[in-house]
Amino acid sequence: MSPVWDGQWLADRLGIRLDSIEGVDVTEWVGLALRRNPKRAHLLVSHFLGKHIPADPRTVYGLSLKLGTSVRAVLRDEAALVIGFAETATALGAAVSDELDVDYLHTTRRHVGELTPFGNFLEEHSHATSHLLYPDDRRLFDPDRALVLIDDELSTGQTAMNMIHALQRIAPRRHYVIGCFLDMRGFVNIATMHAFADTLGIELQAVRMAGGTVHLPPDVVARADALIAAQPDPAPPAPPRAKVRLVESMWPAGVRDGARHGFRYEDRRQASIAARAVAARLAELIEGDRVLVLGYEELMHAPILVAISLADWADEGRIVRVSSTTRSPVLAIDEPGYPIRTALTFPAHDDPADGPGLRYAYNVAPEAGAEPYSDIVLLLDDVADTPALYAPGGLLEQLAGVCERLFVQVLPSFRPTA
Repeated sequence: MSPVWDGQWLADRLGIRLDSIEGVDVTEWVGLALRRNPKRAHLLVSHFLGKHIPADPRTVYGLSLKLGTSVRAVLRDEAALVIGFAETATALGAAVSDELDVDYLHTTRRHVGELTPFGNFLEEHSHATSHLLYPDDRRLFDPDRALVLIDDELSTGQTAMNMIHALQRIAPRRHYVIGCFLDMRGFVNIATMHAFADTLGIELQAVRMAGGTVHLPPDVVARADALIAAQPDPAPPAPPRAKVRLVESMWPAGVRDGARHGFRYEDRRQASIAARAVAARLAELIEGDRVLVLGYEELMHAPILVAISLADWADEGRIVRVSSTTRSPVLAIDEPGYPIRTALTFPAHDDPADGPGLRYAYNVAPEAGAEPYSDIVLLLDDVADTPALYAPGGLLEQLAGVCERLFVQVLPSFRPTA
């Protein structure tokens, strides 16, 4: 990490303060960025999710497994189903389920064909509020199983409570566990969640890797709006210089690319084998010593598995990082003490149900004075492999402007029968 905390720039200008509890410094886990969102001025940017900030995939996965170990202590050998929240916690939840060796499902923003969602709930403060559940086997929701809900951050706990309230109507049970990297609820929010659990007559526990509180001045939104308005227009995208190479798919059809419809032991085993095959082919093609594996929105776990294999096999001196594109609109500021130094902005290319819009890839282009990635590997599913991906101003053209070689691997998206 930089000697300057990557939340200091914004903390100084907006008067935001993060306090830590239990002896774990929350600034080691997150920085502070400006959201382009009228509902909330700031974003806690994780250092270890492999989302907005490219990270070592082995660190991402290893810390996620540690969260699973903490959840295991709370479950006390109880049967469980893990549910990860889209889009940032899809890989985090997968690793927790790996550690627990239990079934896994993640929520999705994507409407799936003619299928009817099993359940849905809202995330009010988000830029994209709807969460949908599409299990292909509703026996995953056996009422004798505890439900382990995994998110990267608990800010108020409202999203988790919304989900629990929805699930208690369609698949009630007595025990829920919420697991997160960072728990920033204050005493009022914690008390609210306890009262919520008592009202429903359930046992509800929270497990975290680090905890603290966020202190915001009362005029923080107005100050954030003024700060955003004062920023200069972003520089135009760099012209493409890398040749785009489409890599033949090494991911077998029928092997689940993620947990949108459920992920069981055999799915986990097959996905691991498929990821190693993808990595083996890419290892033959990659030439440079700075490699980024870039996932696509909810598709995070498979890219992390591929990146881990590439990192494990890498020669000394080669670095491998992983991150993902996102729907989250965040202001990029190329200044020390700020976590989102650069942004690639491009139109959505997966025909989203909520209509066209912009998507983002942060810290993929080099910050001022930094060395660019030599090789970028974009992993996405076939739903996102559309003409818009290849159009002028699209994601591929933007990525081709910030690296020497660009590889595209399209994974067959698993589609359950109706």
